[in-house]
Amino acid sequence: MSWRYRANATLEGLTGYTLKRRLEKAPPKPPPPPPLVLQRLPGDVVRPPVDPEHDRLLREPVFLLSSVRSGSTLLRVMLNSHSQVHSPIETHFRRVTVGLGTDPVRQAMEALGHNHSDIEHIVWDRLLHRELTRSGKPILAEKTPSNVFAWRRLAACWPDARFVFLLRHPMSIVQSWHEADPEKRPMEEAVPRTLSYMTYLEEARTHLEGLTVRYEELVAEPERELRRLCLFLGLEFEPAMLKYGNKDHGAFVKGIGDWRDKIRAGTVVEGRPLPSADEVPAELREMCRQWNY
Repeated sequence: MSWRYRANATLEGLTGYTLKRRLEKAPPKPPPPPPLVLQRLPGDVVRPPVDPEHDRLLREPVFLLSSVRSGSTLLRVMLNSHSQVHSPIETHFRRVTVGLGTDPVRQAMEALGHNHSDIEHIVWDRLLHRELTRSGKPILAEKTPSNVFAWRRLAACWPDARFVFLLRHPMSIVQSWHEADPEKRPMEEAVPRTLSYMTYLEEARTHLEGLTVRYEELVAEPERELRRLCLFLGLEFEPAMLKYGNKDHGAFVKGIGDWRDKIRAGTVVEGRPLPSADEVPAELREMCRQWNY
């Protein structure tokens, strides 16, 4: 029997306590590094194509930048009705990334002069170019509202890109977003959620050259606005753009499937009056001022 045991037994008999050596907690283990497939190449930066002639197949793509609930689907199908413009469904291409899961492939990409973003840009370009060539048309016009959050990267990926900025009254955007699903989209969330889109859209308008189109004017004077848009794109206006319901505009993502019937019937346009000044919350007033509403 060890002296430690005898001493502890005596102490416990006299006082009811025992002595225990305090164990030092081991320092927390550092989190494991992410697997190679999720790691970016060292020194990754977003930059224009190193070799534009060979790194890009798309020439002068058009990007429709807008907030959600701004009429971008309406403008898309109008453009897609032109014989020279292919405007596909929302592709969300910027969410497509690449994984370089082994050291040899990472070393090979670095030896070829690619950083991680370069490779993603090549994939994006190829994906969109495939859609364009399959359409048989020469001009691609892509619209995915979340692209406003990546406008800098779009401009870097395609330095020759053209931009169309679609505006709508900020409060109309908020109301439309809420009304699309009132239970899941309460009004108290509508302002901050949609304002983030508007903020980045205004930032893009400030830094990029492009054409601004207003949803309200597109609805009120569609031919006039489409003629202006065609002039910007170097195209002749085609009356078929006003008869967008006569064409198939591709599959619709979940959540807006009911728009297919509206488009075929030519009733996509929402005819809501502009909100009054009293209806505009304080958070939206600066945006209304910047957009001249």
